[in-house]
Amino acid sequence: MDHAPRSTAAPAPPAILAEITADLAAGEDLRALLQRFLEPLVRLARARAGTVRMVSDDGERFELVSTLGLPGSLSVTEQMVDRHCGFCGQGLEEGRIVWTADLRSCARRTGEPAFFGEGCHGALAVPLRHGGRVLGIYNLFFEQRHRPDAAVLAVLRSVGELLGLALEKHRLEAENLRSTVAHERQLMAAEVHDSIAQDLTFVKMRLPLLRDAIQAGNQESALAFLEDIRETVGDAHASLREIVTHFRTGIDPRGLDVALDALATRFSARTGIALQVDARLAELRLPQPAQQEVFHIVQEALANVERHAHARHGWLGLEPGLDRVELRIEDDGVGSTAPNSEGAAGASHYGLHIMRERAQRIGGTLAVEARPGGGTRVRLSLPLPHPGDTP
Repeated sequence: MDHAPRSTAAPAPPAILAEITADLAAGEDLRALLQRFLEPLVRLARARAGTVRMVSDDGERFELVSTLGLPGSLSVTEQMVDRHCGFCGQGLEEGRIVWTADLRSCARRTGEPAFFGEGCHGALAVPLRHGGRVLGIYNLFFEQRHRPDAAVLAVLRSVGELLGLALEKHRLEAENLRSTVAHERQLMAAEVHDSIAQDLTFVKMRLPLLRDAIQAGNQESALAFLEDIRETVGDAHASLREIVTHFRTGIDPRGLDVALDALATRFSARTGIALQVDARLAELRLPQPAQQEVFHIVQEALANVERHAHARHGWLGLEPGLDRVELRIEDDGVGSTAPNSEGAAGASHYGLHIMRERAQRIGGTLAVEARPGGGTRVRLSLPLPHPGDTP
C-alpha cells in the first residue's frame, strides 16, 4: 500500500500559508496548486493519506483532483462521489471541519475495508470555502482514532480558506471565459450579418432580374446583372477571408471618410438611389475601433434602405457639436413602417439590435425615427475623442 512520505519534515505552518498566498498571486495552475500542497498538509497533520476534491460544475458531485497514500483501486473508485456522501457531504453542507472515527460507510461504498477502518481509523473533511461558499473538500486519513490538536486544525482551516480562494478565482475565470466566448460569437455573427449576409441578399435580389433578362432575350441587361452578381460574390468571398483571417472585416486604411464615400458610391451604383454625402465627414476623427463600428452601422443602415425603404434619395450627413457628433442616415422612402423601424421583426430587427450594440460599445446611442417630409432617419450620436486620444 502506498504511504505518505514521513522522512522529510513538513514546512512550518506560516511557511505553508505564505507559499500558498504567493502562488495565488502568481496565478499558478489550480490543479497543480491543489496537488502540490497535499503532501505537506499530510505530513503537517501526521496523516497516512489525503485527497483533494472539487465540487463539480453542476454542484452534485465531488470530483477527485489529487490523492496521496491511497491504494490505486481507491483512486479509481473515488473519481466521482455524491456531494451528500458521509462526512465529506457534512463538511460541504455545514462549511466546517468534520472529524469522524467511523469509516464503515466509506468501506461499504468503496469495498476497501482493508484501508477504511483497518489501515485508517479516523478522517478529516476540511472545506475549501470562500465568501460563504464551499467549493471543494480536502480529506486527511489517520491511523489514530483521535483527531489532531487545535493548533493543527487552525492551520488546516486557514489552508482550506486560501485554497477556497484559489477555487473561487478559478470559477470566476471560467465564467469570464464563457462570457468572453459568447461575446466573441455575437461579434462574429454581427460581422457575418454586416458583410456576407448583405452581399448574399443583394445577389438574391439580382437573380430574378437576371432570369427575367435572359427570358426576354435582353443580353445587355443580363450581362449587367451578371456582372453585379460576380462583383458582389467577390466582395462576399473577400469579406469571408477577412473574417477568417482577422475575425473582423476591415475598412479602408486611408480613413473612415474614404471608406464611407466608397460605400456610398457602391450603394448608389447598385441601387439607383441617389445618395448625398456630407463633405464634413472628412473632419470626423475617431479612434480606429470606433471607425470600424461606425462604418458597419452605416453599412447596415444603407442595407435597410436598399431592402425596405423603396426610396429615391438618401442622405449621409454630419452634425458636429462641442463634445459629441451626430451621424445621420436618411431616406425619403416608405418611412417608419418599414422593417427597419422599432417594431421590426426578423432579420431587420436583428440588424437593428446589432447596430445598437455597436453604438454602445463605442459609447454612442442609436435612434431610428420618422424623417420630416417622409422616410426614415437613423441618428448615431457619438462622443468626440479627447485631444490626447490617438485616432
